[in-house]
Order: sequence, then structure tokens, then C-alpha cells
Amino acid sequence: MKAVYVGVELGGTKMVVAAGTGDGRVEQREQIPTTDPDTTLAAVRSAILRAAVGRPIAGLGLASFGPIDLRQGSGTYGELITTPKPGWTGVNVVQELAEGLDVPVSIDTDVNGAVLAEVIWGAGRSYDHVAYLTIGTGIGGGIWSNGRIIHGANHSEIGHIRVPRFPDDLHSSSCPFHEDCLEGMASGTAVRERWGMPAQNLGSLTSSATRLEAWYLARGIAALCTVVPVDVVIMGGGIAKLPSLHSEIAKELDAATGMYPPVPFGEGGPRIVPPDLGEDAGVIGAIELAHRAATESTA
Repeated sequence: MKAVYVGVELGGTKMVVAAGTGDGRVEQREQIPTTDPDTTLAAVRSAILRAAVGRPIAGLGLASFGPIDLRQGSGTYGELITTPKPGWTGVNVVQELAEGLDVPVSIDTDVNGAVLAEVIWGAGRSYDHVAYLTIGTGIGGGIWSNGRIIHGANHSEIGHIRVPRFPDDLHSSSCPFHEDCLEGMASGTAVRERWGMPAQNLGSLTSSATRLEAWYLARGIAALCTVVPVDVVIMGGGIAKLPSLHSEIAKELDAATGMYPPVPFGEGGPRIVPPDLGEDAGVIGAIELAHRAATESTA
């Protein structure tokens, strides 16, 4: 019986569990609401076994919300760090979900899982340097460059890049840690607090909200590209569905960068595109993390 790889995308509002054989396709997809850790992780453990449908599990991949300790050899590897999600700080999702499975396990952030999937099977296939941003309740991002995900000492926190304030914008930052960071000014939470309603209910205010979002996101992308110039920015999440947002950001990039540094991005700067894999990018990336963990364990 052919073994399968199981991936789990751990999100702040839902968990997605799915199996696959390493070809970018999803089998046995199951969604679980994120509530308290004990209830949620018990349901995820059961879903992992259901996803395998009686087949042997070759590897487990976790693509998790954060912040999370990804330092190999750390005594808290796999542990959530100071997350705003109530009750989840200090939970070690690797230990909780790998218990009893005896299979290779790999963990990364949800956005790093998404950029991995999009580079292999999606909108990043034709590029060497790719950024993935998700613009939802919060903002997160991952970067792929020269054949690998960029980590550094731990994972990046692109949503907390500081951005200038749009003139006369009186919104108080939605981020509990920073005034005027990208997440505080342009996340779905910021949209709801600034306009008094979620993005899908904006109605006649949609075009104004889109222009303001584009202004902030272009400046966040400009800052990102100052550190790691990328060829394409893949942008997903609920706010990314605002009409014409991708093209509005592209128009705003020249003003955001001041046309410097003169990096040869191509015509008009990095391309701003939606994900090809849609909402499955994260869980497909998690399955690929499982595939890679299994392959490395047998090498």
C-alpha cells in the first residue's frame, strides 16, 4: 500500500488537514475550527489519521501561524511564541501533533508553506526570487530566493515592517506591538477598525479602501524589496480579493520606492499577482514539507 504525506495548515481561525502523494494535489481535505489548544489539537490528531485513510504515513508537515520557534536544536523548537491568539502561547505544536506517529516531521510558518507550494506548482514557478504575502486578519509573508526559503535566525515577520503613515490617516494601529507597521495599518483588522465594517461589506467605500490599502502595501513591498529584491510578489488572503488591488499596488510602487534602488526588476518593478493555488497554497506547502522530511530521513 502506497504511503502518503499528511500536511496540516494551522491557522488562527481554522486548521486544514490533508493528505497527498507529493504531486501538488490534495486528498481527504478536512477543516477544523481553531478554538482552545486542547480541543483543536485533539481534533487535528484524529483528522491526521482520517486523512491517511488507512495508508501508512510517510511524513508529517506543519505550516503554522506564529510566531513560532523554528530553531533546530532549540529546547523550544516547534513552540508558539507570544502569539496574540489567546491560550496558544507556549503550545508546542510539533510535540502535540507528532505524538504517537513515529514519522519524520517538518514545521515552518503557514506563509513559508504557501511560498514553497507556489514556487513548485503555482504562480512562482517561473521565478528565482519570490515573495508570498497573505493579507487577512493579520499580515504575514515568506520569501524564496535561489532555491530556498529565507529564514535567518528564525522566521521573518514581514507583516511588522514599519511603514510611513498616509497623510491625514487617523487610524490607530491595529497591531498591539507596533504603531504604524504594515499589519497595523493594512490588515483585515485595520480595514474593519478604520471603516467600521469588514472588507466584504464596504460597498461604495470599496474603491477608497482599495486605494489606501494599495498605498500601504506598496510601501511594505518596497521595504521588503530593499532587503531582498524579488521578481514577483504573490498576494493572497481575504483583503487581497478587493477589486483591482493587485494592479493598484503595481501602480503605486514607483512612488513607494522613489525609483531607488535601481534594481533590474523588469518592467515597472516586481510583478504583483494572485496565488495560483488559492486557499490551498498553505496546506499543499505543508504536504510538501512532509514529503521533504520523509525524503531526507531516508537519504
